[in-house]
Amino acid sequence: MDNFFNDTPNFKFHLTHPLFQKIVALKERDFSESKQYDFAPLNHEDAIDSYEKVLDIVGEICANTIAKNAESVDLEGPHIENNEVIYAKGTTEDYKALYKAGLIGMALPRKYDGLNFPMLPYVMAAEMVARADAGFANIWGLQDCAETIYEFGSEAQKDKYLPRFNRDGATAAMVLTEPDAGSDLQSVKLKATFDEKENIWKLNGVKRFITNGDADISLVLARSEPNTLDARGLSMFIYDRNDHAVEVRHLEKKLGIKGSPTCELVFKDAPAELVGKERFGLIKYVMALMNSARLGVGAQSVGLADAAYREALKYAEDRAQFGKIILNFPAVYEMITNMKVKIDALRSLLYETTLYVDLTKAYEEAMKERKLEREERMEMKHYMKLANVFTPLIKLTASEACNRMAYDSLQIHGGTGFMKDFPIERIYRDARITSIYEGTTQLQAVAAIKGVTTGVFLEQIKHYDSQVQDKNCEVLTKLHKMTERYAGTARRVMDLDHAELLEFHSRRLVEMAGNIIMGYLLVLNSQKDESFTKSAKLFVNLVRAENAKSYDFIDHFDPAELELYKISQPQETLE
Repeated sequence: MDNFFNDTPNFKFHLTHPLFQKIVALKERDFSESKQYDFAPLNHEDAIDSYEKVLDIVGEICANTIAKNAESVDLEGPHIENNEVIYAKGTTEDYKALYKAGLIGMALPRKYDGLNFPMLPYVMAAEMVARADAGFANIWGLQDCAETIYEFGSEAQKDKYLPRFNRDGATAAMVLTEPDAGSDLQSVKLKATFDEKENIWKLNGVKRFITNGDADISLVLARSEPNTLDARGLSMFIYDRNDHAVEVRHLEKKLGIKGSPTCELVFKDAPAELVGKERFGLIKYVMALMNSARLGVGAQSVGLADAAYREALKYAEDRAQFGKIILNFPAVYEMITNMKVKIDALRSLLYETTLYVDLTKAYEEAMKERKLEREERMEMKHYMKLANVFTPLIKLTASEACNRMAYDSLQIHGGTGFMKDFPIERIYRDARITSIYEGTTQLQAVAAIKGVTTGVFLEQIKHYDSQVQDKNCEVLTKLHKMTERYAGTARRVMDLDHAELLEFHSRRLVEMAGNIIMGYLLVLNSQKDESFTKSAKLFVNLVRAENAKSYDFIDHFDPAELELYKISQPQETLE
């Protein structure tokens, strides 16, 4: 099988983004660490060379280990043995391969044995891992928890826990959800009490739907303030599996991502360490962790979409019906071409979003060592604003698209796709969760609508437009008309000053903005690389029709009709 990095030229293209040069310089402290660490880059070119070499290793492992184990892992799955989650044989092989290559804790500073990678190459690695096996991507990708400890933990906690990731291959988990607190995390009830005699926090309660729940190092959201019911009573804690104070009561039987254990956990006086300050668990620390997780699901979704596209293309090239290869039927080649075009667009949005997150984090890191210049503070504020609305946008857009592409790929396979004879059956099942976990599509729309109401999306669209060199471009003319209609429609909805109506139309408005943004990104990409020209043209044609449906629905929607959608509820107050 081809190396997953080398068979996707877009990776190297996105590493050349002008903004990335500033990110690398900040991340590498103007390359001053080259005097202290043997493998620290000497300059920007040296850093890019390092990223490409590591991504080449990731691509090789993905192609020749993870992808080859994916089917057996899906069949075997994990199990519980003596209160311990035992991974499928292939999962253990996958993790060992990445661990031996030094790819656990990629984004951690070298001080803690990490590679000090920016988010961009790390997210590229995540996309490749997800393309190989989306279930395994959850296990490997939870090293994001190390970033949270680095960002908010004490120096003692950093020294204690962070070296374990690269040195020992430690696994991690976000322990947030409970039986009665899914997306509504402010309802978390698991108790954290401080034992004055032992001078330690102890956790008691149940957590459910915890990905990789029996991990070595877990970040746990718990209620530390008695007599509270909202987010202000929640704090975040580190639980170390070596303390053996948690019962793995149950492993969920799932539709997809079967290699990733999803656990029900019972905490019984489990000793834990407070992260940061009390009461900031959800409103600050978990929100930061969730934003990283949502970017990770964006990468996972693009990886799955790419896997679905490649399976469809391979099958259509080989399968003959009515005396002709099915790839030559318009109904089939339209579906496959649209998949490729959408992947180019989604990948562009994914890495644009990653750059915004990257630069924000780089400036936050720099602030720990020096005072930022006024221009730097303004730039950090600008990109943080973009990151806050682009992150739910990519999570929503990519997860929904990958589900559609998995559906279309299975359709191209016909009846055989419904069997377990081809990987698409697994990919189809794995894709379904992406629009559900780490915040459903509906919640992402509510988060991303701020990009509409504050004008952030429209402002950024105008910025992209100013960068287009060929002002007579046919595609640009279409984007101008789409933007004009989007702006007008959004303004009409907002002028009604009807919060429920705005939420009702939020997904339509967000997706309209996302389609325009992706169209512009492809046009800008085509200025640097002609291989994007076809995708830009076809994508804009495709989403112009999609946006037209949304414009028409919103423009002709009578707000009074909102009542017709409401389903009658029992008179009793819901507890």
